[in-house]
Amino acid sequence: AHGYFTALDKSKPPFSMVIPPPNVTGMLHLGHAWDTTIQDIIARYKKAKGFDVLWLPGMDHAGIATQAKVMERLRNEGVDIKTITREEFLKKTWEWKDHYSDRIHEQWAKLGLALDYTRERFTLDEGLNHAVNKVFVSYYQKGLIYQGERLINWDPVQMTALSNIEVIHKDVKGQFYYFKYKVVDSDEILVIATTRPETMFGDTALIVNPLDKRYQKLIGKKAINPANGKQLPIIGDEYVDMNFGTGAMKCTPAHDPNDFTLGEKHGLEKVVCMNKDATMNEEAGKYEGLDRFECRKLLVAEIKENGDLFKIEKIIHPIGHSERSGAIVEPMISKQWFIKMKPLAQKTLKNQKTKNKVTFIPARFENVLTRWMENVEDWCISRQLWWGHRIPAYYHKETGQLMVSENPPLDLENYEQDRDVLDTWFSSALWPFSTLGWPNETDDYKRYFPTSVLCTGYDIIFFWVSRMIFQSLENTSKRPFETVTIHGLVRDSLGRKMPKSLGNGVDPMELIEQYGSDALRYFLTTNSTPGQDMRYSEEKLQASANYLSKIWNAARYILGILPEDFKEEKLVISSLSPLDKWIINRLQKTIKNVTHNMDKYDFNAASNHLYNFVYDDFCGQYLEMSKVT
Repeated sequence: AHGYFTALDKSKPPFSMVIPPPNVTGMLHLGHAWDTTIQDIIARYKKAKGFDVLWLPGMDHAGIATQAKVMERLRNEGVDIKTITREEFLKKTWEWKDHYSDRIHEQWAKLGLALDYTRERFTLDEGLNHAVNKVFVSYYQKGLIYQGERLINWDPVQMTALSNIEVIHKDVKGQFYYFKYKVVDSDEILVIATTRPETMFGDTALIVNPLDKRYQKLIGKKAINPANGKQLPIIGDEYVDMNFGTGAMKCTPAHDPNDFTLGEKHGLEKVVCMNKDATMNEEAGKYEGLDRFECRKLLVAEIKENGDLFKIEKIIHPIGHSERSGAIVEPMISKQWFIKMKPLAQKTLKNQKTKNKVTFIPARFENVLTRWMENVEDWCISRQLWWGHRIPAYYHKETGQLMVSENPPLDLENYEQDRDVLDTWFSSALWPFSTLGWPNETDDYKRYFPTSVLCTGYDIIFFWVSRMIFQSLENTSKRPFETVTIHGLVRDSLGRKMPKSLGNGVDPMELIEQYGSDALRYFLTTNSTPGQDMRYSEEKLQASANYLSKIWNAARYILGILPEDFKEEKLVISSLSPLDKWIINRLQKTIKNVTHNMDKYDFNAASNHLYNFVYDDFCGQYLEMSKVT
């Protein structure tokens, strides 16, 4: 209200940051408190050093995460999700957003953040939507966005596509099922192993290595699929590892990424045997309508009864799970929108070798960016959701002609807009420049972009940081920020992560009520080295509170002994006592050391110098000795 943190003092050099926008899905956690406290320290330090500081706040609409939360609430309220319209759902979701954004504002206030609320943004606001549509259309015209049928990660609970980095691989107990495939017009049998028998209804070939002497004579023949009796061609490809399993594999192009590639190479049919909800379709015959895992159990029993089960091995293997719903991901053939990543990645890698590179602190985290960009795959950006930026593509109702445009066609009644929305990270990746007014050349954009520094955790370097870099380079020809300072994760006292499922999380607002925001902030910023995880410790938080109480008591003591007519005077060093000269000397050294570490964003080291000065030099020696003298 007083404008203390409003930027645009043109008499000073600019310094700018954008807040990593929290999701409007609930309350802020300790990680948010750590991240924003670091940024607040930077903002206040730079302001004290004479900069015109812009710290821009905002929140993320968090497509799939928010939609899942709202859907859950509606189900709990007795709403039939299948009957609700898109418009009704979006109305409910905007109400959710308003409620939780108010709560986040309250939490930011309790943390004491120096944000410029006059410039607050939301990833689904009108300005961001304009920027998103402009980028989408521009990429489409450049050939960087395309539509294609590809094998994608499918979440059968949320019923939407996922990008590769939205899939979490967990080691789970599973089984290797070895089945007998009888070679047609022969007494020979091929034994082939799979972990997913239910996909056998989508098999279109069997593949062996042409260099494998065991199977060379079988290439060109056919074998019978024990799941449905269909004859499958036996083909050769050196992709097959002769030493893995039996050295022979089944090929299911519509349900496995490696098989998809082999299917493209050999021109194999892509037979989809599951529905979008991971139930079996008509390809599964009598198992149609069953859940994939129920089908697996019954199919294995049937094949065993028919004498075509060779053996079952128990294994531990990594299985992809949806980051949001926790469901086991099913690879599915689907028509989706993709970004062609190779040219964008190459531009990023090239820029990192110039003087305009993004500097990582600690420097080792640049390797995360490099590795991801060197091995990047095309990004599936379409999501089968309602909450998000709707794709600016329109299909003619009669001809099916596709129109990609920032603005709807003039005869909109003859067109239907693409039903899908964009991946949340598409709009988040535009955050540093779209929030400053881009694509318009606003005063803020010209003054504060590229931003000075970004502060974030190492866990979203590939999710977010890398995408901001390539989006910024492609759309503005500039890096999004000069420096990115990376911190770790907050873990519990045993070193474990703090997900809701473990019940070991700590509410920062409760800690503020108990210890005060200053104690929490001090604890969060002084208990880890740059880039390293931090363990939550009640004892260390209490120690932080005790230290701050010492500062408070020292200030009260000094104010208590000053005479009522005390006036500030300019120090004359020559007239000071040896004790006064000593403490001023220690202060100057402390200022030098603190400044050096603050400028390189090493807050722990800076605080150590401050602590030693305040606790030992000032309170422990100077004040105590001054009482005597």
